Amino acid sequence: MDTERIRDELLELLAGQGITIRSEAMGAGGDGLCILKDRPVFFVDTQSAPLETAVAAARAVARLVPVDSMYLRPQVREFVEKYSQSVRDV
Repeated sequence: MDTERIRDELLELLAGQGITIRSEAMGAGGDGLCILKDRPVFFVDTQSAPLETAVAAARAVARLVPVDSMYLRPQVREFVEKYSQSVRDV
């Protein structure tokens, strides 16, 4: 499974959990999760590489989505586990 497909699945997972996804051109590297008016919003920087967005999405998923109790494709679960280790400790 390529990085773009993993990114897309992670973004779909976030959206499916009620998290707003906003795409904006931010000069690359601006992907990430924030809270606006007490609601989580994930920003997708349209100028970022797919890997950067996927890593930021994996970290957001690790913080907000109960992935232990749901099915994820093995490649997606491995990606979340690989890139979210430090997030779980926060």
